[in-house]
Amino acid sequence: MNTAQQLLPDVAWFDVPDPNSPDLDELARRFHLHELQIEDCRHRPQRAKVDEYGTYLFAVLKHLVRKNQGPRFDDFDVFLGPDFLITVHQGDCAFLTKLCIRVQQTHVARLDRILYEITDLIVDEYLALLDDSSEDISKVESLVLERPEPPVLREIFQLKRRLIDFRRAASGMRDVMNAIIRREGGLTGDDLDPYFRDVYDHLVRAVDLVETHRDLLTGSLDIYLSAVANRTNEVMKVLTIYGTVAVPLVIITGFFGMNLHLPWSNNPHGVWYASALMILSIVGVLWYFKRKRWF
Repeated sequence: MNTAQQLLPDVAWFDVPDPNSPDLDELARRFHLHELQIEDCRHRPQRAKVDEYGTYLFAVLKHLVRKNQGPRFDDFDVFLGPDFLITVHQGDCAFLTKLCIRVQQTHVARLDRILYEITDLIVDEYLALLDDSSEDISKVESLVLERPEPPVLREIFQLKRRLIDFRRAASGMRDVMNAIIRREGGLTGDDLDPYFRDVYDHLVRAVDLVETHRDLLTGSLDIYLSAVANRTNEVMKVLTIYGTVAVPLVIITGFFGMNLHLPWSNNPHGVWYASALMILSIVGVLWYFKRKRWF
């Protein structure tokens, strides 16, 4: 084989980092894997699921991939048989390195126990992502009060989109764990049920936290819209005051601009009288607004 490798020397655990590799076909012939499940490995992404086919179990798990453009979820396929374990993923996988270190440190040799370690590590990364999201939401809540601007709105929608993707992945993984726990006499030992149940509880907690975070973001969005509306109202109020103050000035200047014999038209101090009248009109309008408590 060129790409598939046996990760542990004494354990029949084979890893395929390229689903399109012919090594996967060779493993499928060797362990009699169904062609539809091989197709699922190659046509990504798939929904999280678990199927028991014949003498082996096939599971599509959703593991977290952290990239520069943000976290995303990718398929991590597992074939578990009585004497083999095959993992399939796309490209380099930092998650797999952590998994190998954990398995070696705990001296795990059982294949079904390795499946538990895989699911446990995946869910641990879910909880770490939720902690990061909680910090991001706290920052957004502070920004939306101090500076309600379009970049803040963009960040709110990005976080909401991330939570939607997270909920879809976590809900699918929760169903997978529930299906594994409910199987009796399957490929996973009954003594591992408490461990898988613990992973299931973590997933339930993760889904609940997602709903809480979505509510917080919805509240932040409402605060943002209210702040923008209040700011618009303040601007309109100021412009309305300016426009109302200008109305007497327009009337006075228009009146004295008529080509008629008017008071002060021949008076050398007429311009000062007209200016004083305009100032008095401004003061009168502002006094009226202040009395009405409009500003």
